[in-house]
Amino acid sequence: MAAEVSASPLISREAGAAGRRTRWVLGRTAIYALLVFWACVSLFPVYWTITTTMKVAKDVQLGHLIPYVDFEPSWLGWRSLGLSPDTIGTVSTVRDEFLKRFLNSVYTAGGASLLAVLIGSLAAYGLSRFQYKFLWMKNQDLSFFFLSQLILPPVVLALPFLVLYRELALLDSVIGLILLYTLTVLPIVIWIMKDQFDTIPIELDEAAQVDGLGPWGTFFRIIVPMALPGMVAAFILALILCWNEYFFAALLTSSEANTLPVMVASQTGSQGINWWSMAALSTAAIAPLVIVGVLLERYIIKGLTAGSVKG
Repeated sequence: MAAEVSASPLISREAGAAGRRTRWVLGRTAIYALLVFWACVSLFPVYWTITTTMKVAKDVQLGHLIPYVDFEPSWLGWRSLGLSPDTIGTVSTVRDEFLKRFLNSVYTAGGASLLAVLIGSLAAYGLSRFQYKFLWMKNQDLSFFFLSQLILPPVVLALPFLVLYRELALLDSVIGLILLYTLTVLPIVIWIMKDQFDTIPIELDEAAQVDGLGPWGTFFRIIVPMALPGMVAAFILALILCWNEYFFAALLTSSEANTLPVMVASQTGSQGINWWSMAALSTAAIAPLVIVGVLLERYIIKGLTAGSVKG
């Protein structure tokens, strides 16, 4: 009888532990199931875009989704750009036009992002390390002023920029888009980089100056290597914003400096939407950002999490 009484608590503890393990497994399973479901929901537009490049008009209209099950894949979307296997080796005016727009996007987005990171890093370093006063505004007010520029709707700036660019002969030019895109992404770059520089102890600046380095030497030789992950994260974010920008590209360009978003939008016409061509252009526009994101993933994670824990 005593043995049965002493064994009862042991059995209860084992049953409780088994119940906790079961609840833990079920909880983890539910979490992973939700994550998988959300990943499918998030990636479905990409899947739809890629598969639409291989559809004909009938398959698009009927909403066929699974290749070789719902429809027989073709190269219609890529053929319309001169990028299908049977047209890649031939002369194609459409392919030349696409490559021109693609390079315009590379030049404008890449140039504006690099320029914004350079100027924004210098501005953020100054706001992080020095004290300023302009009229009634101090450092925090200046930082908020920069960030508040994101609140302004782009359409408000349309007419002023149109008149200004006409006077400066910058309409339909890549240089004009680079300057404008730099201006539009500069506030968010300053915001990211200031948070990055605030995590770097100011004692490092003082030690570098004691060793004989000036402000510029301290910035480029000591601070920049430590802030590189944040700079890469700011560059990627600026690149995405510039790459996808449509409003100003459509407003300020006509033929020479058009970018990929403008070319994608041009696939709509009076006879309907060329879904296969639009999907092929969209896939070509998405691919470079995916490649850059995969190659620089570790820098992006470090940069975005650098300011989350401060000593």
